[in-house]
Amino acid sequence: MLEADAVRQRVRQDYEKVAQANSAGSSEGIAGSCCGVSDDDKINALISTRLGYSEGDLGAVPQGADMGLGCGNPRAIASLKEGEVVVDLGSGGGFDCFLAAPEVGATGQIIGVDMTPEMISKARGNAAKGGFETVEFRLGEIEHLPVADNSVDIIISNCVINLSPDKASVFQEAFRVLKPSGRLAISDVVATAELPEEMRNDKELFSGCMAGAMHIDELAEVIRAAGFGEVRIESKDESRDFIRDWAPGRNVQDYVVSATIEAIKPSYGAQP
Repeated sequence: MLEADAVRQRVRQDYEKVAQANSAGSSEGIAGSCCGVSDDDKINALISTRLGYSEGDLGAVPQGADMGLGCGNPRAIASLKEGEVVVDLGSGGGFDCFLAAPEVGATGQIIGVDMTPEMISKARGNAAKGGFETVEFRLGEIEHLPVADNSVDIIISNCVINLSPDKASVFQEAFRVLKPSGRLAISDVVATAELPEEMRNDKELFSGCMAGAMHIDELAEVIRAAGFGEVRIESKDESRDFIRDWAPGRNVQDYVVSATIEAIKPSYGAQP
């Protein structure tokens, strides 16, 4: 199995390339997966509508914020409310943050967290272009969130937690920063069968959001162990069609699938 630090460094380097390629209008050398990128806004729009976003969503964000990344639409299950504080794990160019901002309104707050300086810079530029005053972006790892205890109403994320080599720490941190009764609304890739060892150790498949997928049952246990209740993981079998395109000829769609992940921090804030 790949060493955790090697995984983290590889993912950081690959997403740095994604941000730079997108900003420069070049997709050379970047894989066509959930970590891929295109300089063509029409291609990115087709990818995003395939993942569950509407044409209205795409038109509501600054140009360049939609990078065609992700494996679903976490806002579809978030049920955001006026005045809520939202944290987006792995916020990239800010796409989901900008879509969430109108839903929480002027009294709400959106915090995007990303470990790649280039992505943070890109997202901050997009926020300035779009005049999103309630959205901010913080540099940090999702295993060590730069967010205060018990300060967040909801955590969203789109195809990022699978990239972490320490998923238990991700959910422990999520539990720490959420208020009592705070919730998770996540789209991510999960495994439905044990991945072959050669896939698990393939660095490109890890950065491509496939090799690091955790089995659904194991993931549910990790989330519960962090303290969450009402854990629900719903796989999306139809996602196998676009996952096939992430690594043509590798049959990864036989092992992984996109899923929605929901859970609640108990109101008393203790282990259930």
